[in-house]
Amino acid sequence: MLKVEGLRAGYNGSDAIRGVSLEIPTGQVVAVLGPNGAGKSTLVNAISGLTRIHQGEILFEGRAITRLSPPEIVELGIIQVPEGRQLFGPLTVAENLSLGFQRLRGRKGASALFRQRLEYVYELFPRLHERAGQRTVTLSGGEQSMVAMGRALMADPRLLLLDEPSIGLAPLVVELLFEVLKKLRESGLTMLVVEQHAEESLRLADYGYVMATGAITAQGTGEALSQSDALQHSYLGEVQAPRARVPA
Repeated sequence: MLKVEGLRAGYNGSDAIRGVSLEIPTGQVVAVLGPNGAGKSTLVNAISGLTRIHQGEILFEGRAITRLSPPEIVELGIIQVPEGRQLFGPLTVAENLSLGFQRLRGRKGASALFRQRLEYVYELFPRLHERAGQRTVTLSGGEQSMVAMGRALMADPRLLLLDEPSIGLAPLVVELLFEVLKKLRESGLTMLVVEQHAEESLRLADYGYVMATGAITAQGTGEALSQSDALQHSYLGEVQAPRARVPA
């Protein structure tokens, strides 16, 4: 579904990622793992059109989207759950969720589709149904993460990009979020999950990439990466040979 080829991107004229290439097959979950500063968020923002791309190509179902604007990318069904949630605090849970439906409002049968998407989100996150009329700023961090994920799902994504969805959350909430991600995977939703929780992410993912200092340093199936020392080396800064492929 998505192919990234030789991507260089960053901020203020400098490269935060260099020569990054990866693929996300339709219906699969791909994890990108690595420590803070590895370039994971820059990669997600580049796919979403939020970061300046200096070199390389991004293809979505064979179509180049490298120069598209963020609204054009959203219109294709590429939807991001941003790091830090970025919700509208004064608005209620229901109002925040409603904003996620904006790209579909002009579609035929939009009213019925809105109800369908909202019921789906509330089924995944019953707590959001309970808090529907509550201002988002008053929610716990875990509940706000649910709202951010629910808002993205309201857009009926074809490719869901999740940037550190579990950052700063208690272990029990992290477990809950990964249970929801498992359900989304079982539904056939294609996902790119950028995370520091390596163990949970690799159990979820069909394939994974390890990043360090702006480059991919290892890749392989989720099972193969979980049994290798590539992740430990990456987090400890001990990787010597870049772009190693872990045997399946």
